[in-house]
Parts: sequence; structure tokens; C-alpha cells
Amino acid sequence: MKTVALFISDLHLNAEMPATTKAFLDFLKNHATTAERLYLLGDIFEYWAGDDDLNSPFLQPIVQALRQVSDAGVAVFWIAGNRDFLVGNAFAAAAKLTLLSDPTIFEYGSKRYLITHGDQLCTDDTTYQRIRAEVRQPEWIANFLSHSLEQRKAMIANLRKQSQLHQQQMRHSETIMDVNADAVNNLFVTSHADVMIHGHTHRPAVHQHEQQFRYVLSDWDQDNTQGKLRGDWLALQQDGRLQRFEVAG
Repeated sequence: MKTVALFISDLHLNAEMPATTKAFLDFLKNHATTAERLYLLGDIFEYWAGDDDLNSPFLQPIVQALRQVSDAGVAVFWIAGNRDFLVGNAFAAAAKLTLLSDPTIFEYGSKRYLITHGDQLCTDDTTYQRIRAEVRQPEWIANFLSHSLEQRKAMIANLRKQSQLHQQQMRHSETIMDVNADAVNNLFVTSHADVMIHGHTHRPAVHQHEQQFRYVLSDWDQDNTQGKLRGDWLALQQDGRLQRFEVAG
């Protein structure tokens, strides 16, 4: 029997990480095609400058591989991350996937599952939340996309530097970079979800919140020559079990 669904996030794919990109393409070919559904929960790409970048040599094999998964009969779904929230309808059409709102609820068996990228839950990081709110405004997006692709990539490079600096400054307080407990509990209450699945924090774990469970996905890094290789996915099985699988480095 086919696996009900697979969940991955935070691959941060870019041309500077060829081994991670290859691991993702292998995952799509060897694992994603064995499932009924595939959920991509954000930050699949390190950045997204706009759908007019679809023909780049780096993106073409990835888009084609996603399309092949869909052509194999797998329903592919996308939730935007903080790095690739500009993914639009042209990308969705090229990759043959469905764009979802964040968060999204689905039901299987007797349980309600909530899937989200997870960055909205990091409410203690007020600087990040302020920037997030700004760049998600339609006016900001329209202004950004009005620039040339080359200009947009230069602007993104600057934003990435600012993000890295902010992360370095915040390392002294690990809790600020993680989800806020009240934000998580409030989302469980308002959504009536039994299970929450998210990424963003790069802290893979399973947390119990009273009778609910929260599964956190790992980021992927198969290019790290100075540390442990990382990467995982969750699989929802026919009997309702959620299993974690590691990327073979």
C-alpha cells in the first residue's frame, strides 16, 4: 500500500549546494513517487526572485523532477516559507503542484493535521516578525517584482546578509529563535488540530502539548564538510503512524 503523505521542508536549495540538490532529486525519484501526496512546507529554495527565473539552468531540473512526481500520480502541495514566499502561479503550473495557504488543515482517519512553515510561531523574534509583515504586503511585493531579475537577485543577496547578521546577533538567546509556546497552544486551540507539522526552526523533534503532538522537520544540508550532514522527512502511513526517515548522506 502507498504511503498516505510525505512532508519535507527547509532544503534551502541553491546552486552552491549541489549535494543537497542531488539528495532532493533522489528523494523525489525514489521516495516521493511511492506516496499519495507530497507536502513541501517552505524554504525549499534558499531564495526565490520571481517566477520569471524559471528557465535558469539550476531550477529547470528541479521543476522537471517535481512535474514528474505529479505525472506519476502524486498530489504535490506547496506552503511558502520565509525564503521562497514569492513562488507564484507560473511555478505552480510548471511543477504541476498546488499552492496552499499557511496554515492548512487536512483530515485523515480520526485526526486533524495542521501543516505550516512555522515562522509565524516564532513570535519572540519581534524584529523578524516586523520584517515578515512588511515583505508580505502586496505593495512591497509589487514594488519588488517591478525591478529587473538581476536587480532583485542583488536585493535578495543584501537581505540574506542582513538575515545572517540578525541570526548571529540572536544566537545568545536560543528561545527567541524557537517557536513561542503560547503561539503554538493558541494555534492548537483555534484549529482544533490533533497533530501539527512544521519546519523553519531547524530543530527536528516531537513535542507533546497535552493531547496534541507537534512534529518539527529538519533542514537539509548534504554539503556540509565541517559538520554532521542533515536531512529528514516525515511519512504518514496508512495506519496513521507518523515515521521520520533520515536522508542517506
